[in-house]
Amino acid sequence: MIPLRKRNAIRQRVHTRIRRKMVGTTVRPRLNIYRSLNHIYAQVIDDSQGVTLVSASTVAAKAKTGGNVAAAKEIGKLIAERAKEKGIKKVVFDRGGYLYHGRVKALADAAREAGLEF
Repeated sequence: MIPLRKRNAIRQRVHTRIRRKMVGTTVRPRLNIYRSLNHIYAQVIDDSQGVTLVSASTVAAKAKTGGNVAAAKEIGKLIAERAKEKGIKKVVFDRGGYLYHGRVKALADAAREAGLEF
């Protein structure tokens, strides 16, 4: 089993490699995900201006628990609703170096169902 510190370093290297190719624009901002052991965070970022347009997290939503798939689905719906309120329909999905399964996949699927296109 890989120690947590090394696993996070590997994830950060993967995320850096992904970010070299991926840029959020004003027309199509980047939907970024960060997940900790207890919470999950999502931001819609315009990289051309360096501004966070919309954010949602289990901490801000005061969810009972944020470290499960159900909470990730709630945050996916919430981020999509907030983005639609700001007039954002299309985004670029940045999985943050995490594997696309579990909480990350649940958040992405919920955001798609709520109306975001990526």
